[in-house]
Amino acid sequence: MGELLIGTCSWTDRALVGSGWYPAGRRDAEGRLRYYAGRFPVVEVDASYYALPGERNSRLWVERTPDGFVFDVKAFSLLTGHPTRAAVMPDGLPPDAGDPAVLDAVWARFTAGIEPLRAAGRLGAVLFQFPPWFVPGARAEAFLRECARRTAGWPVAVEFRHPRWWADEERTETTRDLLSRHGFTAVAVDMAQTLASSLRPVTPVTTPRLSVVRFHGRSAAWGTGSKEDRFRHDYSAAELAQWAPRLRALAERVDQLHVLFNNCCGDAAVRAAETMSGLLAR
Repeated sequence: MGELLIGTCSWTDRALVGSGWYPAGRRDAEGRLRYYAGRFPVVEVDASYYALPGERNSRLWVERTPDGFVFDVKAFSLLTGHPTRAAVMPDGLPPDAGDPAVLDAVWARFTAGIEPLRAAGRLGAVLFQFPPWFVPGARAEAFLRECARRTAGWPVAVEFRHPRWWADEERTETTRDLLSRHGFTAVAVDMAQTLASSLRPVTPVTTPRLSVVRFHGRSAAWGTGSKEDRFRHDYSAAELAQWAPRLRALAERVDQLHVLFNNCCGDAAVRAAETMSGLLAR
């Protein structure tokens, strides 16, 4: 069986910090990361989606975590076709993904920002989470080819948000082949299954190196409400137990499996991660 790493999508989320999960004396930046890394072996950096990561922070993350701890880093919003605020762009550049010079500068800054993690062997994956309007077709395939060129040598994981990518068995096979050609890991998701935007909980393996499963919660407000509404869900032990045999089977097919909880309301994500860890340890 491959290595199975369980964690959450952020250790700095305001709701988690305010929940009381971090003990007194461990609520500063260094204390939070050291405390988290003493309990989980992997974390997703979601701050890098909202602002470009910096080399100094990446070096500090390496210094503050034990050997073997890994970071999955979410790609900056401009690099996945999401709206990006001008205030977070480097050097006063416009948030124009259609300008080759802007794209080159942003890619260079993002690459430099995560290099300390990669050099230290702590980069688990770079997560490219594409928006709901990123649909299957020639334009998307061209975008993915360019992404593969820019990320050559990186461990890359791809999460689609449009359900058509995994709509049925035929489409799933096509998507699996596309990601495999580029050496990209397909991200599986758990979410509410009653919405028009729901993605099927398929677990395709597209590279033997890594598989990633992200648990978004099962809120009916997915895609419409506030952040708290979209991700508000406390996973029950029974809901998580349904996934346990699937995760074990998935881990048999890859070198490493990352299981990440994104139901980031209060301490719901860390509690779910702890419960899943217990289930899979049995």
